[in-house]
Amino acid sequence: MLKLFLWLRYLRKKKIVFLSIAAVALSVSLLIVVASLFTGFIDTFEKAAVESLGDVILIPPTTFAKYPLLIEQLEQTESIEAATAMISGYGLLHLPGRGNVRAVEVWGIEPAGRAKVTGFAKYLRRQGKETSEPSFIIPGSPEETGGFVGIGVLCEPDEQTDEYDYDAAEKMLGQPVVLTTGTMTGGNRDDGSRPEFKRQVMRFEIADIIETGVYEFDSGCAYLPIEKLQEVLYPDEESPVASQILIKLADNSNADVALAVIQGVWRTFIQEQLDADSFLLTYTVIKTARQLQSPYIAAYEKQMGILLLIFGVVSSGVVILVFCIFCMIVRLKQKDIAIIKSCGATSSSVTIVFVGFGACVGVVGSAIGTGLGYIITRNINTIEDWIRIIFGLKLWKSSVYLFSKIPNEVNWSWALRIVLTAIIAAAIGTLIPAIIAARTKPVNILRYE
Repeated sequence: MLKLFLWLRYLRKKKIVFLSIAAVALSVSLLIVVASLFTGFIDTFEKAAVESLGDVILIPPTTFAKYPLLIEQLEQTESIEAATAMISGYGLLHLPGRGNVRAVEVWGIEPAGRAKVTGFAKYLRRQGKETSEPSFIIPGSPEETGGFVGIGVLCEPDEQTDEYDYDAAEKMLGQPVVLTTGTMTGGNRDDGSRPEFKRQVMRFEIADIIETGVYEFDSGCAYLPIEKLQEVLYPDEESPVASQILIKLADNSNADVALAVIQGVWRTFIQEQLDADSFLLTYTVIKTARQLQSPYIAAYEKQMGILLLIFGVVSSGVVILVFCIFCMIVRLKQKDIAIIKSCGATSSSVTIVFVGFGACVGVVGSAIGTGLGYIITRNINTIEDWIRIIFGLKLWKSSVYLFSKIPNEVNWSWALRIVLTAIIAAAIGTLIPAIIAARTKPVNILRYE
């Protein structure tokens, strides 16, 4: 009870203590915001890969035939819920208007199958809210070849707001476009002949617009029916071909076990259907989407660690501030300390009074800092908009930072570590003043009182 009385008395009488609380609060809020934004960016980066490509990607070194049979065999296993195929290529997309040409990555897909494996369906502007399976069918023109185009291909985001002109983009629905693409054909190492590029032209109408929120996909991808793209790129192939297989794992399945199962199915498929092609067997990559992104994730985590270390060193000034303030309190309150000790209080009790008071400063400051950090993180996009409006400065651009919105989820595990560290640091800052107070001799202080 005496300790609580002294804590409240010093807090009420010494307003300078609020400076320590404010310093702790600002440091805690700063570190929580930095940690949350970085971990949010990393989590969003990982989720974007899974949402766009599936849980596991099978990437052979070249295209392979008979992929429907492979998909059937994969989906018969307990570890796999769904699988779908894809062909990829590159080309120039000629949009309506003179000189309106965009370089794109062309993906031949099965829209219904891709929707089962990824979050593909919800990214479609026209079909995203429909309950039926997505398709390339053009409303009113089912006989025409349809395709999907990323919204960033049709229009650039505004320099100030970083938002797309949705009205202008949706006017492109149903418009005919021309894709110029091609493949390398011929070439033989034995006779020294070189492969030649065979140019192909494909016409289709825009059936829907895709907005994933990932700038790389939105600004540079066009999606076409896999069978139509195969006819253009690989006209000599008699059976269906694919360049990648995207796989969604069953709920609660172990990723390592699933990878082993997929590897076994792929090996059996090559031996039975592809004449035991050793090139495919040796150089095929089978990894989870997170494993494919792991080099980037490791780099981001390293940057986060360095930034937190820098801000942590800066915030360590709070310990020095607490130390100075409590040294001043000890010097000004030596009479109180002497009276307490003359009444029978031990040196350890006096030490606990000041260390506990420092911990209370840490607790109060951390609580305020956590609330402030939560408010800033949750409203970071609004704050960024205010900065843009007031100062004309655009801090976050999707073309630079990949995503159209800043991740704004608070990382509570990091917040807990930061709060505990702040409380311990505040207590450490009072340790030396507390020892000085404990060594105070009442007889020397009260002799002339």
